[in-house]
Amino acid sequence: MDTTDNINSLVDEVRDGADEPLTLQEFQSIVREAINQPPWRAQADREADYADGNQLDSDLLRRQKALGIPPAKENKITPAIRAVCGYEAKTRTDWRVTPDGDPGGQDVADALNYRLNQAERHAKADRALSEAFKSMIVTGVGWVEVASAQNSIQFPYKCRHVHRNEVFWDMHAQEPDLSDARWLYRRRWVERQRAAQLFPEHAPIILRSLEKWIAGHAGEMLEGDLSTGLLNAANAERAWTATEDSWYNDENETIAITEVWYRRWVRTTILRMPDGRAVEYDQANELHQVAVTTGRGRLVEELMGRVRQAFWMGPHQLVDRPSPYPHCHFPYVPVWGYREDMTGVPYGLVRDMIFPQDNLNSSISKLRWGMSATRTERTKGAVAMSDEQFRRQVSRVDADIVLDEVHMAKQGARFEVKRDFQLNDQQFQLMQDSRQSIEGVSGITPAFQGQKGTARSGLQEQTQLEQSEISIADLMDSFKDARTQVGELLMALIIADMGKEETTIVIEGDVLNPPRTVVINAPEVDPHTGVAYRSNDIKRTRLKVALEDVPSSSGFRAQQLNALSESIKSLPAQMQQVMMPFMVDLMDLPRKKQVVEAIQQANGQADPEQVREQVKQELMYELKERELSVKERMADAQIEKLVREAVQVGVTSAFAAMQTGEKIALNPLVAPIGDVVMKQAGWQPPNPAGQDPNYPVPPQSVSVEQPGGVPGDTSPTTPQLPLQADSAAAGANQGIETLRAD
Repeated sequence: MDTTDNINSLVDEVRDGADEPLTLQEFQSIVREAINQPPWRAQADREADYADGNQLDSDLLRRQKALGIPPAKENKITPAIRAVCGYEAKTRTDWRVTPDGDPGGQDVADALNYRLNQAERHAKADRALSEAFKSMIVTGVGWVEVASAQNSIQFPYKCRHVHRNEVFWDMHAQEPDLSDARWLYRRRWVERQRAAQLFPEHAPIILRSLEKWIAGHAGEMLEGDLSTGLLNAANAERAWTATEDSWYNDENETIAITEVWYRRWVRTTILRMPDGRAVEYDQANELHQVAVTTGRGRLVEELMGRVRQAFWMGPHQLVDRPSPYPHCHFPYVPVWGYREDMTGVPYGLVRDMIFPQDNLNSSISKLRWGMSATRTERTKGAVAMSDEQFRRQVSRVDADIVLDEVHMAKQGARFEVKRDFQLNDQQFQLMQDSRQSIEGVSGITPAFQGQKGTARSGLQEQTQLEQSEISIADLMDSFKDARTQVGELLMALIIADMGKEETTIVIEGDVLNPPRTVVINAPEVDPHTGVAYRSNDIKRTRLKVALEDVPSSSGFRAQQLNALSESIKSLPAQMQQVMMPFMVDLMDLPRKKQVVEAIQQANGQADPEQVREQVKQELMYELKERELSVKERMADAQIEKLVREAVQVGVTSAFAAMQTGEKIALNPLVAPIGDVVMKQAGWQPPNPAGQDPNYPVPPQSVSVEQPGGVPGDTSPTTPQLPLQADSAAAGANQGIETLRAD
């Protein structure tokens, strides 16, 4: 029985707790774990003070004052930090949404890219990331919150920089994006009235906590007549082991609200597709069922973390709910610098710069003190004043020391003032070494800070600049990952707000590209299968956020402009005109689009020589067109003439054939003679044989009185043409077509 109970208890420990709220014991465990983490925040605060120029604490100033050493400070840390932050601003990159292996999702990616870049500007993402970058450089970690806006009047999304001392996280997490972290919480001090408005259902607890209502209502609790909620709150507050000052403050009437983000690890069924897509399986989704039934999808059991959010005020739980965001990450993005190997404690560039900075400050103080300090050797009673008066007088520039004449007349009496200039030389050398040490431990050279260094040529200065960039390359790489994660969280919020509704996105054009419209989630029907679907489905398109390879800062654009200008100089004039709009796009002009349009219009207007050449070409083209038209009409006339000549030849041939038949009929002996004449002339029988013309024959034969068509015409092939219709041939028996004996 005991074994069964133990097994049941073990099963309860691994149960699916995705919907279970955070208990008070779990919250206490998280807080205790955060308290027992390796201490590093006090050191980080000191590093931040040095970066801000606060390098002389009160204890040091008090000791220096007691010794008479004047305070001195030569801040070498702040310029180095500013140089690195300026380098980040100069090489800042933009987000670009690309389809992750999905060639059909380019339109969706372009539309989301436009929305994401719009959110980048209005959500103040660049500013938040820059502030987090500075915190990362100085202390080793910075935080950026990516959240929805608090009200509808504001822009829908907000990016804020969060101070490092407000955020506590699971240091046992191994992933840089904290995707495997068990918990993360943020602690803020909020006014009591505002907290009561944020959580109106817990207003009595929030308002009475500052009045120590446990002691004031102790009797009422014993006798009843108190709401159950307040009684439970009293029990929780009595069991809370932390001090009261850790979660409320009587003086300014503020309370500490703890925002806890934690994960519940559960077994989840995942639907995996052959193309690499993976979604949580939903039994109610018909498409998921079809994918499993047809074998296109495969179900696998995997362990996943469900993110939940809770708000606590000391021991009182105000809210506990699933994460309101569509992604599986905490809404706080860490920007990591360096981290210790054993403890995971973050640190930045300032840690190694503190000692040489202190050494430099102390060297300057001692050097100034040594230049003005004096050492006196005197016998007692040598000066005619008290010791305190003498010390004040001897340190003055216009010191006036009155010696005791009687005492100085004695044997062995002595009064001497000494200055040690040799020690000052050593301190000056130590000061120079401290300056070089700060540059050595940070890797930030004077050339990187825009100052004159040890370089004696442009090549040496460029080399030192590249060396500084190499020294912070790992920090820039870590910042790039954090910036990408911020873009992905923003994109997740944008996709969740767009949902499955049809959305028309007008992508504004730039200097070179015209504006265009993309419709997202447009309902359509497949004409072949009749299945309804959505084109440009934003939920099904696999996307990823990348960073542009080309930075978008004005400085880098100026470098690109110079490089492009040098390249264009060697191109022909026509190519220079083509490339001119791209050069204008790199310029910081207020009306670049109008300038490019004017250039394009000017390129369309040719010079006078080109105009003359174009007119000449137009005239030649018109003449050619006219010539072709004339040739076409001549060809039509020739064709018509050939048709008419063919008809005439056919009629003449038919008439000659009839004349030949008539002659043969009247004189049959003519036919053999005609055959011989034709053969001698080269006639051959047609091959294949000709066709019967099938001329119509009258029913009765007509006797021919006189051969020929007209009187006197005896030629079977060339009948005489009459001069007029009612007369015989002119000059009968005299025409060239009349056969005569000669």
